Amino acid sequence: MDLQTTIYLVVGLSFALYIGIAIWARAGSTSEFYVAGSGVNPVMNGMATAADWMSAASFISMAGLIANMGYGGGLFLMGWTGGYVLLAMLLAPYLRKFGKFTVPQFIGDRFYSKSASTVAVLCLLVASLTYIIGQMTGVGVAFSRFLGVSSDVGIYIGMGIVFAYAVFGGMKGITYTQVAQYIVLILAYTVPAIFISLQLTGIPIPQLGLGGDFADTGTSLLAKLDQVVTDLGFGKYTTSVPGSTLNMFVYTMSLMIGTAGLPHVIMRFFTVPKVRDARASAGWALVFIAILYTTAPAVAAMAKLNLHGTVNSAVKAGGDLYAPEASLQYEQRPDWMKRWEVTGLLKFEDKNADGRIQYYNDKTANADAKAKAEAAGWKGNELTVNADIIVLANPEIALLPNWVIALVAAGGLAAALSTAAGLLMAISSAISHDLVKGVFAPEISEKGELLTGKIAMAVSIVVAGWLGLNPPGFAAGTVALAFGIAASSLFPAIMMGIFSKKMNKEGAIAGMLAGLAVTLFYVFAHKGLFFIKGTEYLDLIGGPNSFFGITPEAFGAIGALVNFAVAFAVDKVTKEPPEHIQHMVEAVRVPRGAKAVDGAH
Repeated sequence: MDLQTTIYLVVGLSFALYIGIAIWARAGSTSEFYVAGSGVNPVMNGMATAADWMSAASFISMAGLIANMGYGGGLFLMGWTGGYVLLAMLLAPYLRKFGKFTVPQFIGDRFYSKSASTVAVLCLLVASLTYIIGQMTGVGVAFSRFLGVSSDVGIYIGMGIVFAYAVFGGMKGITYTQVAQYIVLILAYTVPAIFISLQLTGIPIPQLGLGGDFADTGTSLLAKLDQVVTDLGFGKYTTSVPGSTLNMFVYTMSLMIGTAGLPHVIMRFFTVPKVRDARASAGWALVFIAILYTTAPAVAAMAKLNLHGTVNSAVKAGGDLYAPEASLQYEQRPDWMKRWEVTGLLKFEDKNADGRIQYYNDKTANADAKAKAEAAGWKGNELTVNADIIVLANPEIALLPNWVIALVAAGGLAAALSTAAGLLMAISSAISHDLVKGVFAPEISEKGELLTGKIAMAVSIVVAGWLGLNPPGFAAGTVALAFGIAASSLFPAIMMGIFSKKMNKEGAIAGMLAGLAVTLFYVFAHKGLFFIKGTEYLDLIGGPNSFFGITPEAFGAIGALVNFAVAFAVDKVTKEPPEHIQHMVEAVRVPRGAKAVDGAH
């Protein structure tokens, strides 16, 4: 069976499975629609949480980022994993004990204010819609490569699939679909990694293969990779850190606390029966997440070595990396390069008109490497490889069987669709439950609320699809921006809501608005969304990364500090919370029992 037919078959079967589960698990009540009836088994909820968590950013982009950045790319591993631990230990059990459906509902009830709930909805919508742009764009990229359609058509197909199992199934349908999606995506990630680890090191476990010897040469794989990239003018793979140490620290912190504040992940812990189950499902999710996250560094390093080995034969065969015969002739490029060129994510520009692909670093400070490259006729790097193709193209680069390539296609789509569904659920519940029922129509019936939720979900899918088709100018940084927004707005409010019984509504509202505003200002000033006639937008903040060299993607942690500072300052000059609210906060932190608390006593 040829590759394209195999891909159609595997992806088609996975979609049929998702829709079948949605039909079987369709929601019949608001409880099933919002929190799956709070009856999900902790192990299954751990799988669903892992699928919800591991978005297109984790599956498609993370290994590519590490491959491009080297050691410095570890900040994504540390930030996202550390953030999940923070969420599991500090937030999830207490939020589950509170016994509500959504994060804005918790904030509204804890801070005894519909205004606080409305501000939380605003923050949730900004973070979730920003995050979903990346998911829908990822769906379009995966479809355009693997199904042979345009990225726009791919987004339309993705919208239809999500509509089928999210609108009808709600959280119940999404939960059981995400269990299936986790199985698909983890197999799609680990199976190729096992094959490639065996090819390069003879070790079937990728995590061990990363520290193994390269092709029985007696040289470790990482030492070989360091040698190759430095000889070609790139930074040393195992020690390179982009930007300042301060920026790396703040970036990691922003990802951590942004992770803990993302509402679509927090909602997963409302779906289990008891507080103890919330803790258990958090532990299981960490195990399921760790399988992919510990594999990612191996995938990144091996993919980078394979990519250089494809373009330059001397990487694996030995010899002069700059010899004319070592570089690949463009007309003899492998089929996988031809297929990815169609997507525009891999580009070749023959700058010296010699018909060969010279993949050397344009910005090298290595004088010896530069001299060798120039002697070989180099006039600038001729190959541009988007980081997002590393995982998806890796099995093709390694010439793995067609069924493995098809499995990776299904896994990439599962990762993007599972997170998109979780985000859409968070958006839908915020609109229908927190705005419509909580503010505008408190007397609405359960049937009416359920219908409103489904309509909100359908509208959200259309909006998400439109954003995927017409991404704003800052789309390249949308994932990091989403984490920054959650870090600067929702995370501090949730933390203060649980651990500070004296924090009042005025402080929480002021903090959320201040954190959100300062983060958006810094990011948008960098991304050019402000326009003042005759003024460069970066002049508004004194130039790029003007705040101690911190990049906009890392600024969420600074926004969180602003949030905390403003909240406590306002709290000091305003009235403290009512007595029953303070008792409620104390009751939420009692370690035993699963009874929901409401502040009534």
